[in-house]
Amino acid sequence: MKPVRLAAHFPGVNNTTVWSDPAAGSHIAFESFAQLAQAAERGRFDFFFLAEGLSLREHGGHLHDLDVVGRPDAMTILAALAAVTEHLGLAATLTTTYHEPLEVARQLATLDHLSAGRAAWNLVTSTDAVTGANFRRGAYLPYEDRYARATELLALCDQLWRDGPGPFSVNGDQVSLQGDWDLDTPPQGRPVILQAGDSDGGREFAAAHADAIFTRHASIPDGQKFYNDVKGRLAKHGRSHDELLVLPGATFVLGDTDADAAERAEVVRYQQVSAGTARVFAEQLWNRDLSEYDPEGPLPDVEPIEGEITIAPGSIPARAFAGKRHETVAQLRAMAEGENLTLRDLMVRTRARHSFVGSPETVAQTIFDHVQQDACDGFILVPHITPGGLDDFVDHVVPLLQERGALRADYTPGATLREHLGLPTPARA
Repeated sequence: MKPVRLAAHFPGVNNTTVWSDPAAGSHIAFESFAQLAQAAERGRFDFFFLAEGLSLREHGGHLHDLDVVGRPDAMTILAALAAVTEHLGLAATLTTTYHEPLEVARQLATLDHLSAGRAAWNLVTSTDAVTGANFRRGAYLPYEDRYARATELLALCDQLWRDGPGPFSVNGDQVSLQGDWDLDTPPQGRPVILQAGDSDGGREFAAAHADAIFTRHASIPDGQKFYNDVKGRLAKHGRSHDELLVLPGATFVLGDTDADAAERAEVVRYQQVSAGTARVFAEQLWNRDLSEYDPEGPLPDVEPIEGEITIAPGSIPARAFAGKRHETVAQLRAMAEGENLTLRDLMVRTRARHSFVGSPETVAQTIFDHVQQDACDGFILVPHITPGGLDDFVDHVVPLLQERGALRADYTPGATLREHLGLPTPARA
């Protein structure tokens, strides 16, 4: 039986989190981070994953209507969480495009030492021009340069972590540095490396360098296809099947029965996709300004614009429709006409989804089936209520997974995050 790997994601303010719900709390107060992390540890999760944004997200020159606050610095929060947790891994999102190599290496090595081997790095390359404008480079890097920089930066970090104190020198196209490194090798050898990438380049980077890859493929057939693809790339990089974990992001809505959960999920979906958010989603698809159209009315009668993305440069959702905008809009129009749906209804239907909806028994069985059928190795759970949204899952789903023997009953004392995840520890220099 394959073990189920679980992580908790604190997403910050976005259209997954229903910040307007009376049960929602602060997204900045340390108590919120501590509550969610401690719930994950109570559920014997592997790690706590903290998303980070280096700017407020814009769309069409305006702030996204649900991205109304920034996110506190990830490393500061995780260092504090190391003091109020004992076993839970602590994963920070840090971009290779805008952070400097020694900055990243020192922060993560320090966190690994402070937490006795629980640090992880969600390595991202940053895609949007809005974030780039906050930094001296002034824009985001082209796709191929982002991964080139990520590869060189990670290689230098690995060298510093592996070799320990002493002089170093590296001369690359993106990273050229020399100096003296003054930290001992981290307890894990190197922090666990997480990476999200669905493109061919992203999958190849993960197969070569990452310990875990995030994915949005939620169904078993789609998950199996992705799983087999990325696992099949490992051998040419000299890596074994078990050296890369596949961890989809997953939302959930629980109820006493499956029918009860379905009713709750429908309410949550409309909370997640406001009229303003529906317009943002539609403009990402149409690639044009749709402000004159009412999201609570029919679909826009204009055609989408293919080619250069102008409404949200660098946006991953906007890029996802490249080359198939007309086809997708035609499908949505047919759906709207057939079911008498508004634009917002359609965006709720197609852009707001919950991976798991049902009773605790149904959700536990579904998670178990995904892992045992090689659609993934586990899930990164994203609750829609922060910070208490994980409690019901921990109290009612976790015991069912433990009864099946798929989830640990307790942590191994003194184990690092790598050891909890079953990942190899790099050899020290």
